[in-house]
Amino acid sequence: MYTAITVFLILASILLVLIILVQNSKGGGLAAGFSSGTQLMGVRKTTDLLERLTWGLAISIFVLSVAGTFALPRNQQGVAPSSIQEQIDQATVPAAQAPLPPNAAEGQPGQAQPAPSENPAP
Repeated sequence: MYTAITVFLILASILLVLIILVQNSKGGGLAAGFSSGTQLMGVRKTTDLLERLTWGLAISIFVLSVAGTFALPRNQQGVAPSSIQEQIDQATVPAAQAPLPPNAAEGQPGQAQPAPSENPAP
């Protein structure tokens, strides 16, 4: 299902790009070839059709994107976990078992000393 939605999404995206490229921002484009108003599809009807196709494809891309996130395969049985997740699981050490650094405990010789002040006390 996810693959079918992805294919339709790519197809709608390509069609949207082509329809936008056919349009002219100043009202020309594909409609510029139709100069008389007596033809089956005059200038105004071609512009309306291209605008409706643009909006329809934009809405379909939005809907397909949302549907694709719901159709995304999750927690499939029999699929091996990612190698990165396995490395994270192996490297994770609980906080109670983690060794403390040498200067973390009080009174040990590696404890950090406060920096001397620049102005010595008189």
